[in-house]
Amino acid sequence: MTEDAEAAAGAGSGSRGIGRTSGISGISRRRLGGGVLALGGALALAPVPFAQATGGGSGGSPSGATGGQGGERRRTVLRHGTPERAGLLPGPLERLVTDAERFLGPSPTHPWYAGAVLLAGRGGTVALHHPIGWAMRYSAYDETTDTGVELPPGQRIPMTRETVFDLASVSKLFTAILAVRRIERDELELEAPAARYLPEFGAAGKEGITVRQLLTHTSGLRAWIPFHREPTQEGRLRMLWAEVPAKPPGSAYLYSDLNLIALQLILERISGRPLDALLRDEITAPLGMRRTRFNPPASWKPFIAATEDSRPPWSGLDRGLVRGEVHDENAHAFGGVAGHAGVFSSAFDLAVLARTLLNGGAYGRARILRPESVELMLTDFNTAFPGDEHGLGFELNQHWFMGALATPYTAGHTGFTGTSLVIDPTTDTFLVVLGNSVHPVRRWRSGSAPRATAGGHLARAIPVRPFRSRTAWFSGTASSGAGTLTLPVLAVGAARTELRCALWWDTEPATESLTLEGSPDGGATWRPVPFTTVPAEDGGEGQGPADHADGSVTGWSGRVWHRLTADLSGWRATGVRLRWRYAAAGPATGRGAYVDTIRVTEPGRTVFDASRPGDAARITADGWVPSRD
Repeated sequence: MTEDAEAAAGAGSGSRGIGRTSGISGISRRRLGGGVLALGGALALAPVPFAQATGGGSGGSPSGATGGQGGERRRTVLRHGTPERAGLLPGPLERLVTDAERFLGPSPTHPWYAGAVLLAGRGGTVALHHPIGWAMRYSAYDETTDTGVELPPGQRIPMTRETVFDLASVSKLFTAILAVRRIERDELELEAPAARYLPEFGAAGKEGITVRQLLTHTSGLRAWIPFHREPTQEGRLRMLWAEVPAKPPGSAYLYSDLNLIALQLILERISGRPLDALLRDEITAPLGMRRTRFNPPASWKPFIAATEDSRPPWSGLDRGLVRGEVHDENAHAFGGVAGHAGVFSSAFDLAVLARTLLNGGAYGRARILRPESVELMLTDFNTAFPGDEHGLGFELNQHWFMGALATPYTAGHTGFTGTSLVIDPTTDTFLVVLGNSVHPVRRWRSGSAPRATAGGHLARAIPVRPFRSRTAWFSGTASSGAGTLTLPVLAVGAARTELRCALWWDTEPATESLTLEGSPDGGATWRPVPFTTVPAEDGGEGQGPADHADGSVTGWSGRVWHRLTADLSGWRATGVRLRWRYAAAGPATGRGAYVDTIRVTEPGRTVFDASRPGDAARITADGWVPSRD
């Protein structure tokens, strides 16, 4: 998905009181619970590796983390606490705030946002909850000078922890959760045509679009249509019924607000209740999310972040400065209640939602989803469209806004107003970045750098403990350039000379690589050295050995250490100088790479051992640094 797609956000439907449909066959509990489900190809429903609970909060695991995958995980609730209590490093969290504040200035020409609320945590601890900047800084936008009309300092409204934001497309997650609840109840079937529940939707070539395709943006529907130009509800619905898919259903990933608009209509049809009532009764009230709803009342307005000076030509409606009403034009046309946009919330409330999902669908005494349903939502259904990984409602493994926090299991969503939510089950972490980036005008904001930067800092705050040594060598996470970790020239005198070390990596496949290279001439020329890895800890993807014939690794290693073995016998004639080369081409990066316990041995002799002070002193590091965590 792109932010351009969010900019083209469509409308929701306020279809209320539509008759209930009964007798619908849904996905059975067994089918929800794992195994393999064939969906337009082969899709392996592998268990999501939720982080395991441990006792202490000062090590690599969080205090109060959830239990393992499946079953009845602990219903952890959130408390504010220290980074140490959360099992996080304080330094990267401090840098998260410092870097976020940079985007209050030119980014590169205008501020990315007027202000933001930053929240990060792990397990049951909110370790960072920090407001920056202004909830309302401008009274208007001056298009003739491309500047914001600044409020006098005494009239500006600062951000607070409790500031409420228009979530924009993050609202889609709530609609998706409500849909999965209907799947649990056998009221909705994932592979059924949407027209089974909403016959009018089946017109104009949409009869084959399934519920799953709506949830994963593979329906083929275009990004949006201007519902706000149609003055009546009946007219807006006619526009949707007449819409022809831009692509054959199931043939491509195409992010579309129409998918969640249709899903809202389905939910309202089968339940007989409006979406705002479903949200209140089935999600926010049970979870105690008191600052989350559609159409906030006037009494909330002093606590709500302003959005845009909404006027043509950049906006489809002429409303002036918007605050306390939904920014999205189509959602506004539908009365503020829409499946794709319109929910308002605070950072802590979104953290409660994140914690609920990491708990397997429960929070405190409330349960809104079964554990197997949460796993289903966080499963990649878009294996046919690499780069557009998507669960049910959730985007997966998207470095462009998750930064180094992205893994195949990391889930989240963004909103055009400057909002985002990210959860990582593998480390039990959650990140909320709520900004008012369309204040005073949408033209100023581009890209997603503040979100990705925050994700990178939270990822760095999750300790990676050395495999055996007191320190391991860390590559860093530079967005461009290369760094090397080089051993001295080694004489290879036996047919079974081997390099052995421990290796940990988490890199962005499109932009980063880690390569083991050897030089026969002391460093004048280099070529890759093939090696084999095998996970040294539980949790690695694939428990058998993996051959790396090209001498490199990239992607996600499961965030566990691997044992590496490389045959050096082919270098007997010349000797060899070995190096690790970490290369990044930016802008997206992962968590980086670590190397520990480097040893070169041959029968009866240790050629090199980094645990010996003399050998360690002969290592040359360029860009790599020793790290305890």
